[in-house]
Amino acid sequence: MVRLPALCMLLLGSCPAQAQDTHETWLGYLTSTRLEGNALSGASGVIAVNLAAGDGNQQSNAQAIAMGRQAQVDVVQLQHITAFRASAPDAMAALIGGNALSGATGLIAINQASGVGNRETNRITMQVGGVMPQGIEEADSEALAALDTQSGGAAGGRPAASPSISPRSASVSGTALRGAEGVVQLNQIAGMGNTAGNRLLITVDLPPR
Repeated sequence: MVRLPALCMLLLGSCPAQAQDTHETWLGYLTSTRLEGNALSGASGVIAVNLAAGDGNQQSNAQAIAMGRQAQVDVVQLQHITAFRASAPDAMAALIGGNALSGATGLIAINQASGVGNRETNRITMQVGGVMPQGIEEADSEALAALDTQSGGAAGGRPAASPSISPRSASVSGTALRGAEGVVQLNQIAGMGNTAGNRLLITVDLPPR
């Protein structure tokens, strides 16, 4: 199929300015991820979504459950990006819109990245019984700061490239995720060389026999 701007050049020798602008857009390096419409609306259970557009992005969702008097559970996630060269996208956008995931229930983990060299991880561990203190523990600022070291590798993946001034956006519409219940973890990145992570540990004591 011959696109309109190319057809104009072949038949007329020139194109309207608007067509030329459109042609330049088509030639650009655009990264965009979209989760919209009624995607996963009303879904239930363990819901894990990874969406990536671009180069060298890494994503991970992990859940683990252990039950018993001697129960003990942990999840270790390791991510490594080897230094590489990549062009900066001309525009980067990550969108969750429409009614996506509205009314969803359960363990919901979403990673969404548009760009270059980004790392995202979600982790949920549930322990019923065992010897750990009871309650709910989330990642504190120190744990999140250490995530980059734990993941290992060269953050960003563009060691020799100049910083990008490309337009970028990450958004969730007002109707998306409406009425969702349970544990909802969301990492959303539009850019380069970012690291994002969510960690949740839930421990519950077993009732006496």
